Amino acid sequence: MNAHRPVHRVAIVGTGTIGASWATHYLVRGFDVTATDPAPTAETALRSYVEAAWDAAASIGLAAGASLDRLGFTADLRQAVADADLVQENAPERPELKVKLFADIDDASPPDAIIASSSSGITMSVIQAECRRPERTVIGHPFNPPHIVPLVEVVGGTRTAPETIQDVMTFYASIGKKPIRLRKELPGHVANRIQAALYREVVYLVQEGVLDVADSDDAVSWGPGLRWGVMGPHLLWHLGGGEGGIQHFMETLMPRMVASWQDLGTPEFTPELAKTIVDGVLEEANGHSVAELAARRDAMLAALLAVRAGHDASGPTNATAEPEAREGP
Repeated sequence: MNAHRPVHRVAIVGTGTIGASWATHYLVRGFDVTATDPAPTAETALRSYVEAAWDAAASIGLAAGASLDRLGFTADLRQAVADADLVQENAPERPELKVKLFADIDDASPPDAIIASSSSGITMSVIQAECRRPERTVIGHPFNPPHIVPLVEVVGGTRTAPETIQDVMTFYASIGKKPIRLRKELPGHVANRIQAALYREVVYLVQEGVLDVADSDDAVSWGPGLRWGVMGPHLLWHLGGGEGGIQHFMETLMPRMVASWQDLGTPEFTPELAKTIVDGVLEEANGHSVAELAARRDAMLAALLAVRAGHDASGPTNATAEPEAREGP
């Protein structure tokens, strides 16, 4: 396969919430971004999103030369990807759509460009099925919103080249992300599966009348959620084992935890349960709009990342790899 070109120009394919957030991140990190989406109001919505998200994203890491003026838009997919060094695809989660879209992107983009999908559930082996150059295609699944949350799940398909995976891991790390490499493909990747497992038990507890919606949210965000914002479960169990660490935890505490797995529930998701959750969430929101709640979330996440940056050397960095000078427009 051809060596991948250094990334200076990024194409964003699909400008919904995830695509617009990715566009914000790449712009703040100093790249030229060309976005494309067939929706008639896509450009207006995209520019509005980027402007609203700019300050929060910039507070985490702003590159020299970063500018809103470096955002371009075209409804023509081929034009959008024609000179891209990296394509970040964010189309709806429909396999037949992504297979056709990736084949079109593969045909229209430079052969040494990387094509990454933000797909949250479809595997790259499915998506790359009709590509002529599948070796350069890879999953780069972010956690919402990408301009704030550093996590990116990276996993190739059966025909993805190992060099592509390594180059994408290096690139994402260079722009302030925290990439993790999945050694195997599986539906939903990793983070969404973990999130779904937790939410299943939360919904079960609500259905059983153990907690109302607000208290179930507090049980997560004011307890384990606070700790998970600092360390993952394995390291936390290492601390939970006291002086004996993880070895002591596995020997004395893990058997009881394994036994408790049998008591975890699977809710029957009925219309009544859905209404209970909807009513509870609206009461908890207390009249605040989705935009207002999202702004509050993003401000707190940015503050948490700033604290982590001062304590965690293994975390993502605010440093940005400056795009190299190159000839041409």
